[in-house]
Amino acid sequence: MKNKKKAIVCVSNDLVTDNRVAKTCAVLVAQNYEVTLVGRKKADSPKMAQKNYKFYRLRLPFEKGPLFYVFLNLRLFAFLLTKKSDLIYANDLDTLAPSFLISKLKNTRIIYDTHELFTEVPELTARPKIQKIWLALEQFIFPKLTHVITVNDSIAKIYEEKYGVTVHTIRNVPLLSEERQNKEDRKNLGLNGNDFILIIQGSGLNKDRGIEEAITAMEECENCVLLLVGNGDVIPLAKKMVSNKKLHLKVKFIPRMPYAQLMQITRLADLGLILDKNTSLNQGLALPNKLFDYMHAETPILSSNLKEITKVIVKYDIGSFISETKPSVISDAVNAYKADIVLQEKHRENCRIAAKEENWQVERKKLEAIIAASDCV
Repeated sequence: MKNKKKAIVCVSNDLVTDNRVAKTCAVLVAQNYEVTLVGRKKADSPKMAQKNYKFYRLRLPFEKGPLFYVFLNLRLFAFLLTKKSDLIYANDLDTLAPSFLISKLKNTRIIYDTHELFTEVPELTARPKIQKIWLALEQFIFPKLTHVITVNDSIAKIYEEKYGVTVHTIRNVPLLSEERQNKEDRKNLGLNGNDFILIIQGSGLNKDRGIEEAITAMEECENCVLLLVGNGDVIPLAKKMVSNKKLHLKVKFIPRMPYAQLMQITRLADLGLILDKNTSLNQGLALPNKLFDYMHAETPILSSNLKEITKVIVKYDIGSFISETKPSVISDAVNAYKADIVLQEKHRENCRIAAKEENWQVERKKLEAIIAASDCV
């Protein structure tokens, strides 16, 4: 261990379901780094499974709001200050300030992985004063960075034009797996073998993701069940809607879970929904993890027509689109798709083909090259 380089990977979440960060840590381990992943521990955080790297979760007095970010940055700064590292790997803008400061104070290499247009998320565009603070922080640090990664080409181009820094695209695609669907597993979830299963999954089941419209659409979707898998700020409202509309048999809520378990459920679905609305620049250019998860689960996709999502679906012909996020449009599209058995099989086969190209075994090589390049600076 004494000959290994040390890397600290910083995130603001509770580590349990962040598959992108877990894959990053695995690549660093394979590159002969002794890795410590640091995030936070919430009141409802599940227990972390054993990993082949260290992890540490900070306990903070606040779980959201401005004070959460203040304490996160202070605690993360103190943590990094007391730990030896050869590389700091900062994920997203909310961990960048302490990571950057320590990299300068201790002459440590830094890689910045920005998972989205952080300053353009709806939570900030609706609060311009707070947005300006984050934007000022980004404007100060970003031009000084040498190794920057993001999730798709559209976001990379915006950052490059804005800050004059080369930004590499590394998409959050799954490992290629040989696992297949097992319809018998539907019984474990109380699902009828003949039901047409729809799914919306993710750690961010939030507003403007079309979840409320999907629930209303279920009133007109015959022999269909919608699985909402994960958590987010829209879930309390979604549960109230299901209760008021008496849709308990047609909409089921499944809590967030480790990625391997999530994919077991995703493989049971007949159609994966991506109903994100173009309500901000960040959402309009999103390339959500669930797109590739559906692909690898051989689950065809019904999606809103957003730039980066559309590019992948059209390239591989793995799904269909809705013209707008309205319950009637969603239900019409679902019912038409359910009736077209030939199209379903075509899309499933295309998912199998696409997954052989869009997988982490291929994508990780880009990350390996960036880590190696940072090592030479």
